Amino acid sequence: MPRLSIILPVLNEEAHIVACLHVLQPLRGPESELIVVDGGSHDHTVALAEPLADRVIGGSRGRAAQMNAGAGQASGVILWFLHADSLPPPDAATLIRSALAQPNRHWGRFDVRLSGRHPLLRVVETLMNLRSRLTGIATGDQGIFVRREVFERVGGYPALALMEDIALSRLLKRHSRPVCLRQRLTTSSRRWESNGILRTILLMWRLRLAYFFGADPDRLARMYYRA
Repeated sequence: MPRLSIILPVLNEEAHIVACLHVLQPLRGPESELIVVDGGSHDHTVALAEPLADRVIGGSRGRAAQMNAGAGQASGVILWFLHADSLPPPDAATLIRSALAQPNRHWGRFDVRLSGRHPLLRVVETLMNLRSRLTGIATGDQGIFVRREVFERVGGYPALALMEDIALSRLLKRHSRPVCLRQRLTTSSRRWESNGILRTILLMWRLRLAYFFGADPDRLARMYYRA
């Protein structure tokens, strides 16, 4: 059974980290490990995470840097990058191993479900999954998993302040199309609900379009976090 490393970048997640890590406990075992990478939290995230992870390490702030740091410490032949506000299906490890057992399949992701109940969120998640399936581009909310050797071959996550998941997907597509699992990973809709669903949709479209036309990811990151 190929060893699986779950890599979780976090920053000031004390309100959610325990619930997240409790859900991941059944996925730990002799052939898997859970690595939490902290980006310099000022709260109790690290202390809360340490009893519930195989390793908690520090990394430079930023998801790309944190996930690369976790990959550098991982022992698995499969790397799975998961956000702290995402809850995977209980059989996720089995699904990932089965997906990458297929010939010439080197990476993949899950379909996503947003946690809120607003009808517009159903539309958003459906379009996210369809767009990903058509383009072969995955987002971090979809729980990207990849063979370690291929991840290292493409140089890991590009050092971008935003859109690092899209940039990685483009690199990985040179090796294979992603396996698009239809089983759903539930991710928090708090960003959509707190900022307004329609407003967030328009913001994300604007940022992605700007990135497509070559906008500086640092400037896009400032726009994103300011919004």
